[in-house]
This record gives sequence, structure tokens and C-alpha cells, in this order.
Amino acid sequence: MAPLPTSPSSPSTTASPRLLHSSSSSEWSAVVRRNVKSSLLLLLLLSTVFVFSVLYSSSHGFGSTAAEEVVVLTRSPLVGDPDVSSRLMPGEEERADEPANVNQEQSSPAEISLPSANSSSPPPPGTAERTGDQSVVGVRVEESCDMSLGKWVREPRGPVYTNLTCPTLPDFKNCQKYGKDPGHLFWRWQPDGCDLPLFSPERFLAVVRGKRLAFIGDSLARNQMDSLLCLLSQAEAPTAVHRDALDRFRTWHFPAHDFTLMAMWTEFYAHAAPVLDAGGKPTASFDIHLDRLGAGWTSRLPELDYAVVSGGNWFFRVNYLWEGGRRVGCVNCREANLTDLGIAYAVRRVVRAALEAIARCRGCKPGLATFLRTYTPDHFEHGSWFSGGYCNRTRPLEEGELSSRSIGWELRRAQIEEVARAREAASAGSRRFGVLDVTKAMMLRADGHPGGHYDKRWVRNASDCLHWCLPGPVDMWNDVLLRSLARISPAPLVR
Repeated sequence: MAPLPTSPSSPSTTASPRLLHSSSSSEWSAVVRRNVKSSLLLLLLLSTVFVFSVLYSSSHGFGSTAAEEVVVLTRSPLVGDPDVSSRLMPGEEERADEPANVNQEQSSPAEISLPSANSSSPPPPGTAERTGDQSVVGVRVEESCDMSLGKWVREPRGPVYTNLTCPTLPDFKNCQKYGKDPGHLFWRWQPDGCDLPLFSPERFLAVVRGKRLAFIGDSLARNQMDSLLCLLSQAEAPTAVHRDALDRFRTWHFPAHDFTLMAMWTEFYAHAAPVLDAGGKPTASFDIHLDRLGAGWTSRLPELDYAVVSGGNWFFRVNYLWEGGRRVGCVNCREANLTDLGIAYAVRRVVRAALEAIARCRGCKPGLATFLRTYTPDHFEHGSWFSGGYCNRTRPLEEGELSSRSIGWELRRAQIEEVARAREAASAGSRRFGVLDVTKAMMLRADGHPGGHYDKRWVRNASDCLHWCLPGPVDMWNDVLLRSLARISPAPLVR
């Protein structure tokens, strides 16, 4: 803007006659009008810029509300995994991995007796589907991202360990040794709206220093423990402490961090005994006592600081449900005189019983934190373990390839609802409950199973599309576990 000229003096009798000419007066008026217009235009432009900057800040930063920033946790899943449960023959899911004649948990006076769970109140409104909330009761932490929703993206760096750098890797999970394509190794889980950091063995060991953690469940719980052993061995070599005769209960110790890692076997949480045939030999079916928990794992609870419970796959066989000393129903039995109560009902009942027992455990540590790892499916195609089934995919499935009708979603829902119930009951105490929701992530990983890539000297003509290769997608479970543990037991970040 041009500077305003100096105001002329008022006409007077002493003024110079040259300043009083009419032409000079007209020129001055034009200059003033021109400069006033320029000033007004500049002010209008500055005002417009200011208004737009305020509107932009309100929509992208401090002006946004929590509802705009936090993922809604009550939405239902869009899709599910292929409904492969109908292809899984009862009694086959563990045969490629377990001894042919297996002793199950035996009844003992130490078993916990439970009241009927039928009279329990439903979960409080708004808590049934908190799928991504990895926090636990007793810790007020806002969850900014749902770990359960996301996609698998390329990871050129590959896994934290390899089959050659893990000293404890089980041979029957060593898929690379037996020729599996390594393409499944170069993926990582990318949650919607945030990142899941690459696993840090040093940070995990710092978080659990001086603690005891156990994986409680079946062979998939053991799969997760074996994964964690491989991950942590990149920072410290573990020492084997205990192994029972059937390799069902294992204990490892990391002396430099005084951290103890355990596996505790249980197929159903509840006490279960094999059903005997006419010749007195055990069949693939079980009598499951919904009001009694097995002593094998409950007797060891007082030792623990952290428990990771999981299960569900053993319910796909023919099983019989007992309560109050009598048979009350079955699962997959198709018998005229018995009510088939369904897999989801049985899973809900035993999960409820297990979480209630942990919440009421008198000898357990006050700060015991329990995480439930949600159900993960198999990926058999065109058969099952010994009937020609296979899982030869070479990359993760696309979301559109999944089915929303799979029972896997129903089992996941039952598990999450029971954790919500346990959280509500424990809200006034020090026991803590959380969820490791990995169901959708693993539904997509049909490429991560051993299939036929194992030592055929142990089992011939079988395909394992239930367990997970090491390294492989199962390592993601421990990424989520580390994130959850760090939120309740923070440790300094390792540089």
C-alpha cells in the first residue's frame, strides 16, 4: 500500500495561491480514495485467511472430540473366516501333534467346585464387544486404537528371529527346515489408525523382570509359548527348569531378568475325562464337568503374576456336558435323548468358570493379571488332518475372501463377553482381566500353517492346518501381549 501523503494545510489568507488551484484538490481526493480502497481490500483478505485457519484447526486438531478420535469398539465384524469347522473330524485336531495314547487331567481333591453359571447376570451394557480394549481393570488407560481391526502389510525386514537363530524351536514347527515357501514370513499386522511396534525382546524382559507368566490352554497355547521363547532368546538364552513326562507342563527361566515362563496344559479348563468304548479304551470324546475345574492348572495359579488363557478347538469333537453329577447335554453328539447345546455354549461356560475361579483365587497374588487370547481357526481346505485336507496358500487372504457366517466369530464373541463380565465383577478389586483379540488377524493367515512341511518320521500322510509355523503369524500374538503388559507394568524404553 502506498504511503498516505502529508495532509495539506487548511486554506488561509497566508497560504500559497498555488495550493488553492482546483486541479490540485481533485488529484488529492483521487489519491485518498485509491488508498482507502486498497486498505479495505487488504483487511478483507487478512480476515478471510484468519477464518479459514481457525476452521482448519478445529477439524484436525485440538477442536476434535473424543468420539471423533477413538475407534468405536462396539461395531460388529464385517466378515469372518471360512467355515471350516464342519470339515474338522472330531478327535483329529491334535493327532498330528500329540502322542496317540494321551493321559488327560486326572481328578484330584484339589479341583475347584463351581456353582452353576446359568444364574449369572448378563454382561453390563456397553461392555460385551470391547474388542480392541487391551487395557485391564485397575488401570485407567484410554485405548486410542483397536488392535483387532487392521490388515497384513508387507514387512521387508522379515521376522525378529529365524529358524536358525532360535535354540528352542520345536522341530514340528520348523516349517522352513522342511521346505515351506518363506513368503509367509514377510508380513506384519497393521492395525487401523495406529502402529503395532516390532517386538522388542529387551523391552519385554524389562517389563516382566522378576515375574512369572504362564500360557494356560492346549497345544495352541504351547505354540504361543514357543514363539515367545524364540523371540526372547534373541536377547537372553533361557534355561529349561521343568518338563513333565508328557511334555504338557514346561517351565523356563531367564536368569538375568529373573523371569519365569511356563506352559500349563488344559483342553477345556474344566475337569474332563475321556469317554470309554465297550472295551474300556478311551475314545476321542470327553465328559466335561462344567462345575469342576481341572487341578493341573488351577493348583499352579498362586505362583503367577500373569496368566494368558486360551482355547476352543477341542470343542469341535463329540463331547458330553455334565453338571451336578448328571449329564445335561452334549456338543456335536446327534443323539435323540440328549440336547446338543452347541460349541459356543460350552466354550462360554468353561471360560466363565475359569475366569471366576481366577477372580476368587484366595492364594493368588493380589495383582494377578489375566489375558484371554481369542479363538483362532484352522484353514483346512478340501478335507482335514488325515483325509486330504491342505493349506497351501502363499499369502494372506483378502478380507473379501472371509465369511461372516463362521462359528469363529460366535466363539470370539462369547469369550469377549465373559471377559467383560469378569472385569465388571473385579472392578472393585485388584484382579485384572484383558483381551488379546487376534481372531480376525489369524483368520486371514491361511498361509501360516505347517501343512505337510514337517518330519514325516513322526506322522505320515497328515496335514497340520491348525498350528502355526515358527517364525510366522503366531509371533503377532506376542506383539499384542507385549503392548498389553507394557500398559500395566511400564518399563523404560530400550534405545
